[in-house]
Amino acid sequence: MVTAALAVVTVPLHAGQAQARTSSSATSVMSWNVCAGTNPGCFFYGRSMQEVAVEVGWYATTQPIKPDVIFLQEFCAGGTATLESLLEQKTQRAWTVRSSILTLKDGSPKACAPDQHGRPRGNIAVTVAVADNVAIFQAHGLTSPPWYAKRMALCAAIPARRLNVCGTHLSAGLSYDDKQPDAPFRTRQVQELLAAAAKPGYRAVFGGDLNLAPPDSGQSTATKRRILAPVYAAYTECDQNGSRDGRWTEKHVREDGSIAKRKLDYLFAPKGSVTQCHVAQGAASSDHKPIYIKVNLG
Repeated sequence: MVTAALAVVTVPLHAGQAQARTSSSATSVMSWNVCAGTNPGCFFYGRSMQEVAVEVGWYATTQPIKPDVIFLQEFCAGGTATLESLLEQKTQRAWTVRSSILTLKDGSPKACAPDQHGRPRGNIAVTVAVADNVAIFQAHGLTSPPWYAKRMALCAAIPARRLNVCGTHLSAGLSYDDKQPDAPFRTRQVQELLAAAAKPGYRAVFGGDLNLAPPDSGQSTATKRRILAPVYAAYTECDQNGSRDGRWTEKHVREDGSIAKRKLDYLFAPKGSVTQCHVAQGAASSDHKPIYIKVNLG
């Protein structure tokens, strides 16, 4: 597994709120695949990164859980600074946003489609945003099909909270990206994500778009459902009973025109720490719904 230190970031805390947030044992995380990069069927395809950032900011401020950390998938790295500024404006908190881009087999970055005016938006990335605290970001390369994109997990260690948060987007399970029997690449990716999240002396909260069905669902083969079983055994998943309750986080149009709805998005936290979970409704701007977790790490 390849790792790379991105940055040690010192964040100026907003007066009056910083100390309480730093010492609190409660932490909230939001994850959303914004579908902004290369899918022409998504609303954000070709939209400016200002528009994407505004929508992310809306979901960060209007839902029952207000995140301290945000994971984004299929974000365009050219909008990283724009998102940071927008979040600070909308929440009146200091944010640090970092992105880790996906690269293709020849090492070149996987570019987002340009906006409607032909302006570049950067490269497809997994993105992590952290509010109020010093954060040490580290990108972890995940074992991926050598003929397609290199998948990444991006972690942010927050020393003041003794918290390690990691967002990722695993292989898609399509013909060009881990369609083989038993999903060998996603099996490795899940193992490597667990290893990246388990930082000594820190509690872990992690997740993203894992492109896998829950262990208790009928969405996939028994073998593929078992891939996430070790994660469920070690951590609590936010929407633990989501598949049994019929809740879903992603929908797509099958080749026959019918609509498939699946749970593909996850947030995991230490056992016994989850106090609230939320799946946002609507979100027509993406084929995924934002999901949220609130944990008490005291």
